[in-house]
Amino acid sequence: MTTYRDRAEAGRLLAERLTALIGDPDVVVLGLVRGGVPVARVVAERLGAPLDVLVVRKLGMPWAREVAFGALGPGGVQVLNDAVASRLNSDDIAEANHREQAELERRERLYRGGRTPLDLTGRTAVIVDDGLATGATARAAVEVARHLGARRVVVAVPVGAQEAFELLSAEADQVVCAQRPPDFGAVSVYYEDFHEVSDDEVIESLTATA
Repeated sequence: MTTYRDRAEAGRLLAERLTALIGDPDVVVLGLVRGGVPVARVVAERLGAPLDVLVVRKLGMPWAREVAFGALGPGGVQVLNDAVASRLNSDDIAEANHREQAELERRERLYRGGRTPLDLTGRTAVIVDDGLATGATARAAVEVARHLGARRVVVAVPVGAQEAFELLSAEADQVVCAQRPPDFGAVSVYYEDFHEVSDDEVIESLTATA
């Protein structure tokens, strides 16, 4: 098991598994907000590809918001984990949707600063996050990328749970996961520095690679 010093180091090691995409003019790297953006920044620089963000919000259980029952993405995309969501009533689901949709729209406005999203029509979307736990957020991201016209969708993460890897492999065209520990636990375990990425850090990453 490899422990990454920080997200930048994870991005450098992940990029080494994506070298086949270097120089491909159709590639767009999409960092999942917020933790995936510092990883995606390094990947985009290594591949020589444009960077954009993909704002996807987890839908958390009312009594434990860190436990996701699904996720939302731009364009009205919603992905539910039926096994978990079935424990909730329609009001609980609607409340979580309303709350997270408002935050999704706020972040879209903040990060883009008036810029339109990169056009994914006919392109290869490389969706990058700092780790893959349940896979709910990444599943929503795959659907969003396809909704925006991506011809091919690649999910790339430094570490992930085997179950989530298999789930995503059935939906994305390719999943690149640097390591899949048998007893996964939490994403944070695999980083020495796993600070909460700030809005300013996201904006700085986008500005630096614009």
